[in-house]
Amino acid sequence: MKKFVFVFTVLAVMLAGCKNDQSSEKKTLATIPEGQVVPVAVINTDSILANYEFAVQANEDLMSKQENARLDLNQRARALQNDMATFQNKMENNAFLSRERAEAEYARLQKRQQELQELEAKMSDEFMAEQQRLTQQMHDSIDNVIADLNKEGKFRLVVTTSSLIETVLYCDPELDITVQVVDMLNERWQNGKKK
Repeated sequence: MKKFVFVFTVLAVMLAGCKNDQSSEKKTLATIPEGQVVPVAVINTDSILANYEFAVQANEDLMSKQENARLDLNQRARALQNDMATFQNKMENNAFLSRERAEAEYARLQKRQQELQELEAKMSDEFMAEQQRLTQQMHDSIDNVIADLNKEGKFRLVVTTSSLIETVLYCDPELDITVQVVDMLNERWQNGKKK
């Protein structure tokens, strides 16, 4: 049902035109003369993410950072867990010389636990911000490439599809400009790296 609604909406956007009738101010659908083709292009997001060198490298870098951060957090959590077990063992064996000493150790462990939780939250926020920044950067790059490809106004509508959101039910292969977009993105990225 969602696909039908989206396709209907896309078709409505493609076909709709606003015509100001001064006497009634009604909106009417534009008519497309018989035989005229509405210039549409399709881009496959999955292909861009898999073949745009910047996207591939950025994803690998981000995953590597996340793995390293997760390893660091896990090591810190294990060390804290070991220290807590040692504390518990000392408590059970009355190893602390005074109650104040036991309370101070307990407070220190609680503070470490809180700091670890705060570090985890901070790292999560930083990764989300980095992911959003990279997504915006890729979106801007794609928009710029599409604008360059469409300098002469070949397309009146460019839609995207992916395996997660299948909005395009059928696409004539001639309308799919994904390869052109990826090639231009990679060329620009390589030229940017050389500077």
